[in-house]
Amino acid sequence: MATITAQARKAAPPGFLTHPAVRKLLALAIAAAILVPLAVTQWGGATWPSALTVDVSEPLGKASDWIIDNRDSHPLFLYFFGHVSNVVVLAVRAVYLALLAVGWAGVTAIGALVAWRVAGVRLALGTAAAFLACGLLGMWVPTMQTLALMVVAVLASVVVGALLGLAAGLSDRMDRVLRPVLDTMQVLPAFAYLLPVVLVFGIGVPAAVLATVVYAAPPMARLTSLGLRGADKEVLEAVESLGTTARQRLLTARVPLARKELLLGVNQTIMMALSMAVIASVIGAGGLGDRVYQALASVDVGAALAAGIPIVLLAVVLDRVTGAAGEQHPGESGRAPLTWLYALGVAAAVAIAGRVAGFLEWPEGWEVNIAEPVNRAVDWMTAHLYSGVPVVGGTADWAAHFTSWVLNPARDGLQWLPWWSVLLVVAALAWLIGTWRTALTAVLAMAAIGVLGVWNPSLDTLSQVLAAVAVTLVLGFATGIAAARSERFERLLRPVLDVFQTMPQFVYLIPVVALFGVGRAPAVAAAVVYALPAVVRITTQGLRQVDPAALEAARSLGATSGQQLRQVQLPLARRSLLLAVNQGVVLVLAVVIIGGLVGGGALGYQVVFGLAQGDLASGLVAGAAIVCLGLMLDRVTQPTERRARKGA
Repeated sequence: MATITAQARKAAPPGFLTHPAVRKLLALAIAAAILVPLAVTQWGGATWPSALTVDVSEPLGKASDWIIDNRDSHPLFLYFFGHVSNVVVLAVRAVYLALLAVGWAGVTAIGALVAWRVAGVRLALGTAAAFLACGLLGMWVPTMQTLALMVVAVLASVVVGALLGLAAGLSDRMDRVLRPVLDTMQVLPAFAYLLPVVLVFGIGVPAAVLATVVYAAPPMARLTSLGLRGADKEVLEAVESLGTTARQRLLTARVPLARKELLLGVNQTIMMALSMAVIASVIGAGGLGDRVYQALASVDVGAALAAGIPIVLLAVVLDRVTGAAGEQHPGESGRAPLTWLYALGVAAAVAIAGRVAGFLEWPEGWEVNIAEPVNRAVDWMTAHLYSGVPVVGGTADWAAHFTSWVLNPARDGLQWLPWWSVLLVVAALAWLIGTWRTALTAVLAMAAIGVLGVWNPSLDTLSQVLAAVAVTLVLGFATGIAAARSERFERLLRPVLDVFQTMPQFVYLIPVVALFGVGRAPAVAAAVVYALPAVVRITTQGLRQVDPAALEAARSLGATSGQQLRQVQLPLARRSLLLAVNQGVVLVLAVVIIGGLVGGGALGYQVVFGLAQGDLASGLVAGAAIVCLGLMLDRVTQPTERRARKGA
């Protein structure tokens, strides 16, 4: 018996070969040993072979020309898209005229009273102060334009998202069909949504609203489906035992039980819609985003900041009000309907009084011009901080050094690598963290970039993303660890993260242009600031959720604070840390693309150029490459639950 056991032990593979990661790498190495020599023999060279490139610019150009030529005559546009466009224009205009008719006093009163009813006096005062600040900055009319666009876009996004979420929540088949679609939509940078709608609807408000709906609807769909599927089974069984129909169970049980998720979906939809509404100014949305865009184009930081502050104020107010509504008990909202009537009555009285007193338009004499002092401060910073600072150098020096020491080597290194080695690295990373399906999706997405003929610009964008993600993770993990270990530090940090997390992507370009000028380094800096709050929050939450018993056991064994962190907290919080990496990558990519507006170059520049020059073919190719790059990065950094059950 002992002899048989010894022989079996000798015949068994070494211990390290039984590890799933090692087996995956060995399988990939065997496949590479067979396929790479064939690829090198057939298509030599480092860059993507031209024989594997498909020129889609010509058919895309013909398609875009056909759409532009037939936009005013084809029945599809006349009787479908034309009606959709008209409805959007009429809806936005109606809301805008209603806001102007109520006047600044009425809008401020309505906003404050709604905030008071939902969340109390403090938020009501903050809401009133936010609206008054918009007027003081001379941005009342652009704020109302953005708010009108937001109202229509959010309502449409909530309706579309709720219907999709309802279908996915009630049907397993629809859930399987919609899940990859929503996954793809969620990783797409906002800029990628602009080109298709511009091609169909042209420049203007309809394209801006519909791009916003496509961008903002997925969170509502996901959270609606999550809420419906997570309803208490015992409650549903009790309701079903009463002989109710499927429709009655949905309306009386499942929807009320999913109330928190539904309101969270509305909150996320509002934040994404506001972010997209600002970006959509590039295609003629008007409002605050247009003021920011025009100011950035002329490098007028003061004017950009004057328009950017109201955007942040709107974002914070809407986030707080909808967040407070989601935290209410289900019975609270309907407990005192007379209070709502009283609040609306007071708001109506204030609006009527303001109209009678002539308080419709914000008085010009009350406006405060901050553009000039801000520009003077920027000039001082340019003269004293931009360059020539002893020892540490100026911000321009930092940007130049970061570009020459980090961005350029990263870009040159990626472009120097043979194309097949890039695909191999992508396959290895995706397979290690997920399944072979994950790896196949990531490789196909990366290969599609080469097929589209934008291999080098995509690697340039990838280098900026990797550099920004590295900085974000270093700062985010360090800050998150400090916040997890100190409640006082976390309390001090929370309002800062709240403000940063509610700011739309566009706004981050304002301070970096003031500090660093234009170029790739400012785009990376904006991406770091935008992605940092999410990484810090997820890291802090993951470390705080580690089982206290494990920490107590480590302390009882004499482990130091550092040893507890390295050997207990970080390993047990691995999934949260991987999620932080994934979210950091997705958020960084979104802003690096927008960095094309401030000299980021690569794919972002091609999209901006296509939009500005009407060259939709090249812009669409760059947009498709952004989609593929985002999908690849998401798959490479997103762990897959099924790998434990299915192995490789």
